[in-house]
Amino acid sequence: MNALNQIQLLAILVLPVVLAITVHEAAHGWVADRLGDRTARMLGRVTFNPLRHIDPIGTVLVPAASFFLTGFLFGWAKPVPINPYNLHNPRRDMALVALAGPGVNLLMALVWGLLIKAGMLLGEVSPWVALPLVYMGAAGVLINVFLMALNLVPLLPLDGGRVLNALLPRQLSYYFSRLEPFGLVLLMLLLVSGLLSPLLLPVVSGIVGLLPGADVVHKIFHF
Repeated sequence: MNALNQIQLLAILVLPVVLAITVHEAAHGWVADRLGDRTARMLGRVTFNPLRHIDPIGTVLVPAASFFLTGFLFGWAKPVPINPYNLHNPRRDMALVALAGPGVNLLMALVWGLLIKAGMLLGEVSPWVALPLVYMGAAGVLINVFLMALNLVPLLPLDGGRVLNALLPRQLSYYFSRLEPFGLVLLMLLLVSGLLSPLLLPVVSGIVGLLPGADVVHKIFHF
């Protein structure tokens, strides 16, 4: 596989990133709706329309700046509003709503992996179609697995933090929830300091290795 320059890399990242973020947020809203809270649906957030989920800073400015300055893609979307008091079983259901986002990212990674395989089969017949499909599929696998792993870090407001908060005894849950305003700052510090990468990359690599097209993902992105 040929190495990509930054413009080519950005071109194959755009669609996988938009889909990864959009479907992730829509999954939170859809599961919450199924479990009794219609807040996200009433606000138009149970949709695949990316404009409903884009945060101008977190989805556009921060990812663009981090990509061109460091080569590392980082960002976030507008959180889907959930009212836990509308859920059938608030503590259990909040954990299920949180798990919906990473769960759908794993499913999308599988689909992108299958597209890599389809692209490889098309290579002899139509390389102009096959090559973008393979590269975009590899980006889709890596982005979705990374987003899944990152969101499962047990820090609020990440999904892993939501799950941990639901599992903790009520008194500990109360104290843990008070740390939420500092969660994103702490996450940024962990990323910038390089302390988070040694923890995330083995997990990402291990999960990618179980998916279709894993060898192609490793060859393209050299990890």
